[in-house]
Amino acid sequence: MERYVDGFVIPIPNDNVDSYREMADEAGKLWIEHGALEYFEGVGDDMDPDTDEMSMVTFPRLAETRDDETVVFSFIVFESRDHRDEVNAKVMEDPAMDPENFDEEMPFDTERMSYGGFRSIVGYESR
Repeated sequence: MERYVDGFVIPIPNDNVDSYREMADEAGKLWIEHGALEYFEGVGDDMDPDTDEMSMVTFPRLAETRDDETVVFSFIVFESRDHRDEVNAKVMEDPAMDPENFDEEMPFDTERMSYGGFRSIVGYESR
């Protein structure tokens, strides 16, 4: 099956990681409830890896993080692009997504978030 993935790279203030985790926990439950196959959120840990001098762009550089920020890498897995569109439509219609239900402002700058949809070309799973 050719799965589909929505991926995100988000610069986030270090002081907001706990708030972000709480928000992501609720979001994850919502996406799974509406049919997503998997929901993952990870906060930067090894952001300056030893690449044996191989040149590459690290996530902090890609996300243009500031000194007081880290990076969140997240993805949501779907059966297909059509399935992604169906699930996301249900999520956006869910009353939990009504901005009036949000007690706090977003714990990151949404204009600096990177996002894209990806169709799988190789995929393995251990069982």
